[in-house]
Amino acid sequence: MSQPMSSDHDHNNSDPVPTRLYNPYQDLQVPIQNLYQLPTSPEFLFVEEARRQRRSWGENLTFYTGCTYLAGAVAGGSVGLVSGVRSFESGDTTKLRINRVLNSSGHTGRVWANRLGVIGLLYAGMESGVQALRDTDDVWNSVAAGLGTGAVYRAARGVRSAAVAGAVGGVLVGVAVAAKQGLKRYVPI
Repeated sequence: MSQPMSSDHDHNNSDPVPTRLYNPYQDLQVPIQNLYQLPTSPEFLFVEEARRQRRSWGENLTFYTGCTYLAGAVAGGSVGLVSGVRSFESGDTTKLRINRVLNSSGHTGRVWANRLGVIGLLYAGMESGVQALRDTDDVWNSVAAGLGTGAVYRAARGVRSAAVAGAVGGVLVGVAVAAKQGLKRYVPI
């Protein structure tokens, strides 16, 4: 009742059908080597963007918040790992010990990541704000941002705590900026 369907790939057919492979570059009229030669310098839409040697405030916000969150998660997870191992008891099974380590690492890592992420968020905002106010780009912007970040982060604990945290933040950022400048000067990269 049903008739056999003819196929292009019928093996009983005596005359072979010529085939060719698909080449997506055949109509481009460009040598294949030129297709993948990408520019080595960044491309900008406007000249003002090309002159600027710094990240925008949004890029700073994303970079500092992400880096500090990740650093907090790794450091907090490590501290939680040590805390979980120290909390082992003599009658614990392996399953219970693994559970203690995972719970401790996860909890401590989350807490540290959130704290450092907020500090990174505050720092990025402060640095961009100070740079916009001063309309210059130098190391004092970073130091002022560190000072302001420490003060705002500890402001809820009182004036004295905010002042101490601000001083600590300013000193830490000052040391980090000085170390970065020293590495640029004395370590050829």
